[in-house]
Amino acid sequence: MRYQVRVGDGEFTIDVDGERVRVGDKALVARLVSIPGSPLVRMAIDGISRTYAMSRIHGGWELQREGRRWMAEVADERTRSLKQLVGRSQHRPENGIVRAPMPGMVLRLAVETGQKVAAGGGLLVLEAMKMENEIRASGGGVVKQIFVRPGQAVEKGAKLIEISAAQG
Repeated sequence: MRYQVRVGDGEFTIDVDGERVRVGDKALVARLVSIPGSPLVRMAIDGISRTYAMSRIHGGWELQREGRRWMAEVADERTRSLKQLVGRSQHRPENGIVRAPMPGMVLRLAVETGQKVAAGGGLLVLEAMKMENEIRASGGGVVKQIFVRPGQAVEKGAKLIEISAAQG
């Protein structure tokens, strides 16, 4: 499986085939093992083992080790294909209706009717192809109506939420 990984200003292509890993032109033997019941993982690369705390955050992962912290964005081939297929932007038509960018299932709502939302604020989480996709507001406003509920399946283009323009 091929991954695109961004850590800070660096971007890497990583190919993983079992324990054989290629980072750019460099071939490695690597293993990542989760420590049950904790956010800790043990990463062994070419026989050198280190323990990291890993937490899933919006858009990627937070890694910590010995007081240092890194933010990593990881996208596999399927995720990249899906983003290219549906596009990255969550545009909001003039009538304020936010629509499903793909078919999926509503996992959870992050807003309620009457709530103010800022541009880029999370509205709901839609599961598609076993991946969680956060649907965000393209502009600020007030949630006027919610058309879906958690557990509901939706088709591409289905109405999700209506946001009225922010009143200044």
